[in-house]
Amino acid sequence: MKFSENWLRELVSIDADRAALVHALTMSGLEVEEVTALGDGLNGVVVAEIVEATKHPEADRLQVCKVDAGQGELLQIVCGAPNARVGIRIPLATVGATLPGGIAIKAAKLRGVESFGMLCSAKELGIDADASGLLELPADAPVGKPLADYLGLPDASIELKITPNRPDVLGLTGLAHDVAALFGSHVRAAGVAEVPATTGSTRAVRLDAGADAPRYLGRIIEGVDTTAKTPLWMAERLRRAGLRPISPVVDVTNYVMMELGQPLHAFDNDQLAGSVVVRHAVDGEILKLLDGSEAKLDPSFVVIADEAKALAVAGVMGGFDSRVTDVTRNVFLEAAHFAPAAIMGRARKLGMHTDASHRFERGVDPALPKRALERATELLIQIAGGHAGPVTTAELGEHLRAHVPVLLRHARLRRILGIDVAAAEVTRIFTALGMGVEEIPDGWRVTPPSSRFDIEIEEDLIEEVARIHGYERIPTTTPAGKIALEPVAEARLPEMALRDQLAARGYFEAVTLSFVSADLLKTWQLDHAWVPLANPLSADLAVMRTSLLPGLVEALRHNRARQQDRVRLFEVARSFHATGGAPDEVGRVAVVASGNARAEQWGEASRPVDFYDLKGDLDALIAHTGEAQRWSIDADGLPAWLHPGRGARVLRDGQPAGFLGALHPALAKALDLGPDVYVMELALEPVLARRMPNATRVARFPAVRRDIAMDLPENVAWAAVEGAVRGALGELLKEVRLFDRYVGKGVEEGRKSLAMGLILQDASRTLTDDDADACVADAVKALEQTCKARLRG
Repeated sequence: MKFSENWLRELVSIDADRAALVHALTMSGLEVEEVTALGDGLNGVVVAEIVEATKHPEADRLQVCKVDAGQGELLQIVCGAPNARVGIRIPLATVGATLPGGIAIKAAKLRGVESFGMLCSAKELGIDADASGLLELPADAPVGKPLADYLGLPDASIELKITPNRPDVLGLTGLAHDVAALFGSHVRAAGVAEVPATTGSTRAVRLDAGADAPRYLGRIIEGVDTTAKTPLWMAERLRRAGLRPISPVVDVTNYVMMELGQPLHAFDNDQLAGSVVVRHAVDGEILKLLDGSEAKLDPSFVVIADEAKALAVAGVMGGFDSRVTDVTRNVFLEAAHFAPAAIMGRARKLGMHTDASHRFERGVDPALPKRALERATELLIQIAGGHAGPVTTAELGEHLRAHVPVLLRHARLRRILGIDVAAAEVTRIFTALGMGVEEIPDGWRVTPPSSRFDIEIEEDLIEEVARIHGYERIPTTTPAGKIALEPVAEARLPEMALRDQLAARGYFEAVTLSFVSADLLKTWQLDHAWVPLANPLSADLAVMRTSLLPGLVEALRHNRARQQDRVRLFEVARSFHATGGAPDEVGRVAVVASGNARAEQWGEASRPVDFYDLKGDLDALIAHTGEAQRWSIDADGLPAWLHPGRGARVLRDGQPAGFLGALHPALAKALDLGPDVYVMELALEPVLARRMPNATRVARFPAVRRDIAMDLPENVAWAAVEGAVRGALGELLKEVRLFDRYVGKGVEEGRKSLAMGLILQDASRTLTDDDADACVADAVKALEQTCKARLRG
């Protein structure tokens, strides 16, 4: 929020210079982002009037002007501004002046014609960015008066970075309370008197939006001259607050919004039909807005309407057809209170951001509409004339926020801050902030004003004391005591070990957003039990991800679009799933890979990544758990996004733990990807669960190896073969090594031959040949019974 320093000093007495004010605001939590000094160094710049203007004899774009600067004789000035003309009053930098840009004004000859001074634009004076022409002053500007005195300079435009919990300081009056508390002063803002009704014209108001719009006030002002000139003092304050003066009606509503923090809007009363109705929009309703754009609305929007049509999007922007124009003579001026949740995100949904939505979505004081309406009426009648009708008020009291006192205890304040703040100082702080304070035996009972939505619990009051008393006055002490180390569970691998393993296998870690597009999840068919956001940043970030893969594959696609042929990414994060209550967060690890299996090199022929590369990565991960035998894969129950012929389900102890394989061709086409994208996603906890470390003696007896070759059906997976052998041999089997797979001559069609080595070892004795032969027989028998296998001769 920008504001004029002089305007603030008019509202509150500040016994400090600009630097001290800026420091105090920042240290109190109202961070000053930028300070722009205005009007420094304008000595020698005065108000002047152009009396004559003739064309320069040697230059088409220059004029020779005779200027009255109140010195008794006319000065000759050569000027190239396009708006230089007889009769206007403008700033004149006289000979000897030095402008803010360091421009020294001297008598000079321009194309052979003498010039004694310089007529100035606002940019040359350092008071605005407008350099399109001379700064035109009002016709009653006193000729010869120093410009700084006339414009109320020097001044500064101060921009604050307001946190969302402090909407009360989005008006100068609210900010003045904080400044008064900081400097031990008081707010000088005058009370707003009611403007008496001089006509009987009214317009009925009906509230049909329930708790979303619990208060609405309006009044008709007839006979307004919308072509009147906004007074200089108001125009300058608006300009220094970053708002361009437009017309009396718009300027008054903007001025009151800056002064009090309450947005207002004015309609052309003659364009309204019947009662004003505050309601929810009809699905598909279209409204042309003030900026000329068309807003397509849905029932989540609140609109201001009449009996025939929508007039404005509540809390965001008014409509084009009911706007105030130069021919408007009768105005319907409104001020309302909307629930923040009803306005939150609506402007972004329409692709815009307005001063009104910025305030309403954070929360505007529900008591402000009456005061703001009276203040705006008073200013508008002063500037543009007119006759005010009675104020029409409609409200739903049950939906308006009640003032609830909050207790603050002496002991709690001392414990949290670590210092004693005098009781009188605490009372002064709360009183200066506009709060009701009652001292009780062990502390204070504080009633926050209706503008302070952020004061709800005791800690909120402690924060107010701390920031006004001064954080820098609270001593810094090192905490004492023992810090307990968090125990490390031996049965769980640290996540960093998982990251290190994937990085060692050539993957780069990616961090993707937890929010994704609803359309993207639908494309993946992962839209079951998703969690939509109530206030999304954009339509592309409207729901929480139910899987890491959509975002990770988007990152892969982004890299491939930038000539990265070999992409290998992984992410360890959470997915989110609706459960009826709080969303369920599930830890996951996901990897994506495309391009060549190996980086470009000379020692191995290049080949594209395939299913078995990803299967190897999976084996490397589960090897760290020390319980590889508990893991298996099958081709059952594959999700729709996985290739049915090149995908697998990953199981741990027979329970699904994830999936791996190639993306389904239809999905790859929809995402504009090639056919070589492989993915894997696993539940995190099973991957991190490991066997408890257990020290054992080094084997004293040698291992025995027996090799067997089994002929079995093609569709029997290796996991089933390994499981059958381990189940038959038990602890005697230390390892199964698959070293050959053969199909072709000598093997029936539809079958395959697997050759494997059985590593046998007993911890208590040396195995004999008979023992080894018995183990081989048991393994063959198990494979014959479970896998329809035959021993090959």
